[in-house]
Amino acid sequence: MSETSESRRYGLSQLDHLEAEAIYIIRELVAENERPALLFSGGKDSVVMLNLAVRAFAPGPVPFPVVHIDTGHNFDEVLEFRDRVVEELGVRLIVGSVQDAIDEGFVREEPNGSRNRIQTPVLIRTAEQHGLSALFGGARRDEEKARAKERVFSFRDDFGQWDPKNQRPELWSLYNGRIHPGESIRCFPLSNWTELDIWQYIAREGIELPDIYYAREREVFLRDGMYFTINQHCQPREGEEVFTESVRYRTVGDATLTAAVPSTATTPEEVVAEVAATRITERGATRGDDKVSEAAMEDRKKEGYF
Repeated sequence: MSETSESRRYGLSQLDHLEAEAIYIIRELVAENERPALLFSGGKDSVVMLNLAVRAFAPGPVPFPVVHIDTGHNFDEVLEFRDRVVEELGVRLIVGSVQDAIDEGFVREEPNGSRNRIQTPVLIRTAEQHGLSALFGGARRDEEKARAKERVFSFRDDFGQWDPKNQRPELWSLYNGRIHPGESIRCFPLSNWTELDIWQYIAREGIELPDIYYAREREVFLRDGMYFTINQHCQPREGEEVFTESVRYRTVGDATLTAAVPSTATTPEEVVAEVAATRITERGATRGDDKVSEAAMEDRKKEGYF
């Protein structure tokens, strides 16, 4: 056997490399920061990230709380899954309620009913109230061009805002977590993962997800070329025909804006095959909030979005 083939034989696989990198990043931030927390919505990326955090500190408990900014427009299945996972792992859940913020006049709902943009001030206030100086997020660089610009350690000023022109270099996996009073860090351990990597890891590790991620016969209607399922937060308008279609969700967000995709994939392995063949990102295919403008995501991130 040649030296080259021998080294390949004992090298890490792509998933093993990504897993090791993410665990290293999680441990690095915890070592450098006094009060981190992990953003956990019950979506696939945050589920994988929480699983990696469990592995990073096993056999001990996860040494930080999880945070969910609840828009009040969430899918019921996802909230039920979130609560069950938190209880099973014994981690502390901090919920920042957008509805409560609306009721007290802290934020105001947009005329179109979307609550995506007003998540940001609620997130910043929740972090301040609990003294959280670093937040793990599940964003990946392949999702959207604004996220492709972001560092693994993304620094935010004392207003929680992101300046893409003022970020620290990250050479040779060396991360500088030093912050001044009032500043904070958003840390993205899954930055180098792709949607396909996420699903291959879910399949390999047998990670449980909300049922919404798998194809089922659901009542849907078409709006702006996207398939929306009928739920308490999203109803068809006049002239929008309701029909039954086998669909699943590629990403989970605000139920009023997040669409499904036609699919027959009912297992992680079948989803892997579907994702491998697609040529459009999950946000581009299913998130109405990213269709506002070419710079919609970057504008929100500059305001303090995840």
